[in-house]
Amino acid sequence: MARDPAKRPGMLFLCHRIPYPPDKGDKIRAWNMFVHLSRRFDMHVGCFVDDPADQIHEPRLRAMCADLACVPLGPWRQKLRALLAARPGRPLTRDYFRDAAMRRWVEAKLADSGIEHVFVFSSGMADYVLDHERDGMVLDMVDVDSEKWRDYGHQARGVARLFWAREARTLLEFERLAASHFSTTLFVSEHEMQRFATLAPESSPRLDWVENGVDLDYFSPERSFPTPFADGAPHLVFTGTMDYWPNADGVTWFVRHVMPLLARRSPGLRLSIVGANPTPKVRALSGPGVEVTGRVADVRPYLAHAAAVVAPLRIARGVQNKVLEAMAMARPVIATPEAFEGVRAQADRDVLVAGDAAAMARRVDEVLDGAHPGIGAAARAAVQRHHAWPITLRRLDRLFDRPPTAAAAPDAPARAAVHP
Repeated sequence: MARDPAKRPGMLFLCHRIPYPPDKGDKIRAWNMFVHLSRRFDMHVGCFVDDPADQIHEPRLRAMCADLACVPLGPWRQKLRALLAARPGRPLTRDYFRDAAMRRWVEAKLADSGIEHVFVFSSGMADYVLDHERDGMVLDMVDVDSEKWRDYGHQARGVARLFWAREARTLLEFERLAASHFSTTLFVSEHEMQRFATLAPESSPRLDWVENGVDLDYFSPERSFPTPFADGAPHLVFTGTMDYWPNADGVTWFVRHVMPLLARRSPGLRLSIVGANPTPKVRALSGPGVEVTGRVADVRPYLAHAAAVVAPLRIARGVQNKVLEAMAMARPVIATPEAFEGVRAQADRDVLVAGDAAAMARRVDEVLDGAHPGIGAAARAAVQRHHAWPITLRRLDRLFDRPPTAAAAPDAPARAAVHP
């Protein structure tokens, strides 16, 4: 039966976490992709809700969807289920997102003739469509997660080291299986795509990338914010969700190895660790010279009044939103090579890159001494050229052969007024 040309095609959009509010890295990317695609397609969204606080945002998302299935997911219950289902050669990640209610909903959607396109965000959701042969299915793997687990293993010891090594090995096999079933598999950067191509050469002709972007109006240095710092001292700022291991690991390393070097040069300097869900280990960093804020209503005041923003990640994949957001706010950014990877900017002109504690402390001192007066403006200009969402998401359009229609979904802000 021919499709009614007056009716917009339907898209099944699967996401491992409810994309609204866009208050952490994966949700920021998923939300902006959803908004972009919703201007062309009737969106049928299936997602999990792993934070009860996000349930209040369900009506906001539902208003933009033709249909929405938000399935509660208890992280500890799912971890236990994945452990109980563990068997040789099968990654725990694959069973973590296994849910009978979600599978029934997806099966019903795939049987609906109005669904013409399938977009799956994250490899954890790929299992729901692997039994269906359909042209034009797109998987956004974002990062090579198996490589991240491999990096975790290199940092861990004992049984944890063996655990992460097993997960890296088995997940890579599943990533290769998933990529072989999709017409296109996306990554967050060309570098990440090329890395997967070396690991899964059989899928290399069907790989592509869409870089992360930033909302240049929301993160604008032209906006005015009251200072969150009452002491008048210069503050370094680190932002991110603080129960995420790479963030916790990076900021712990910075406090232990870089802050003592800085204290000798600038005894009044303080570090603000700004982000939701700080672990006990992160909370323990609080003390003289270090503030752990926990969740804040808006991260932008901290960025706007930072003497510099630091991104001392030692484990990182893809493109770091925290770096893009600080650059958009025209702040000096000091990043490790791992955190800088994938950012389309020039090192030492747009972002200061430092590979060890001594170099990072030296870079911070340079900023405090005024040695890089134009770096904030250069950073802003770099993200304007390469990382504005309207620019990066153009690459999505070529995956679908139908041009945008006049009957677009209502415009929506690509950011919520919250951030970790």
